[in-house]
Amino acid sequence: MIMVSGFERGRWIMLMKHKVVLCCLGAFLLLGAGCQNVKPWQRGTLADISMRSDRDPLGSALDNHIFFSREAAEGGESVGGGGCGCN
Repeated sequence: MIMVSGFERGRWIMLMKHKVVLCCLGAFLLLGAGCQNVKPWQRGTLADISMRSDRDPLGSALDNHIFFSREAAEGGESVGGGGCGCN
């Protein structure tokens, strides 16, 4: 076991506290950067077709095919009713 003086141990603890504070501050800044207010005249830009995740019909069909192949289910995205056959 290595003997550590009280000064070195206290310094190490202080450095660790600084690192924790810096990491928390960095996480807060990164999470806070994503929060923005949208002005009414900017909503048209956000509603543009290029901002939609399903703008590519072929890509959406491929994603649905892969999802339903994994889930062993078919036609569950927009079909009403349950498994009993009633709509």
